[in-house]
Amino acid sequence: MQDYSVIDVENSINSGQVFLWRKDGNYWFGVNGQDILQVNKTGKIKSFQDYKTDFFRKKDNIEEIIKTISKDRTTKRAVKQYIGLRILEQDPFQCLISFIISANSNIQKIKNSLEKISEKFGTRVEFQNKEFFLFPKPKKLAQASIEEIKQCGVGYRAQFIKDASALVYQKKIDFEHLKKCEYNIAKEEICSIPGVGNKVADCVLLFSLNKLEAFPIDRWIIKILEKYYSEKFQIETKTITQKQYVIMHEKIVKHFGPFAGYAQQFLFKMERENNQKKWL
Repeated sequence: MQDYSVIDVENSINSGQVFLWRKDGNYWFGVNGQDILQVNKTGKIKSFQDYKTDFFRKKDNIEEIIKTISKDRTTKRAVKQYIGLRILEQDPFQCLISFIISANSNIQKIKNSLEKISEKFGTRVEFQNKEFFLFPKPKKLAQASIEEIKQCGVGYRAQFIKDASALVYQKKIDFEHLKKCEYNIAKEEICSIPGVGNKVADCVLLFSLNKLEAFPIDRWIIKILEKYYSEKFQIETKTITQKQYVIMHEKIVKHFGPFAGYAQQFLFKMERENNQKKWL
């Protein structure tokens, strides 16, 4: 009998959802907005700020989710291989900036840029006798100069980071409100942020705003869809237009159901591991 309650901490953290994490002995340590989390191998969390967090989404009925998304041989294989993989519920502002930086980049570069941003604009703290930098508050990045942000290795994305931070600081983007909105309304709002397209928006919705039907489509996912689902999800062009993305998402949700985001995560993890790609 499969125990679905087990959390695979290593694979969940190393699945392209978070970047400001490092392993030290038997523990993972990660920056989560204005908090630092220490996680043991079973998923038990100690919080620097003593915040209550459901970082590994224990509230999800994972057994039901896995049954719902296991629609075909490919997903069944991915789920079996990476049982315990979880969608993470992370700080929305950090998640937004992380995925704005992620466009046309790789995990190591994203991690480096985010570390530089935290060191330059975040608050230094000590936790468990280790030094960390909290993720900067929106106000701090909104008031930084483009040049200062560029020094963190983000290139043309500096303007997007500044603009996005200003919108959050001015409460024009309200994450708590977006958590309560339905997927399409929340997506429209997130896509109104400079530097945020469909894929980045779906990452933010899935990894920080409780939208489990979000299904980020990037080159890895296109590769998977072409390889395993060519008859079901045809992709005619190299880059997916806005209209194609919407149609594709509808087809995907019709196939995988309301927890399609979990299917995406299992498939993404499997394909990158098969290609021996680097994680954190």
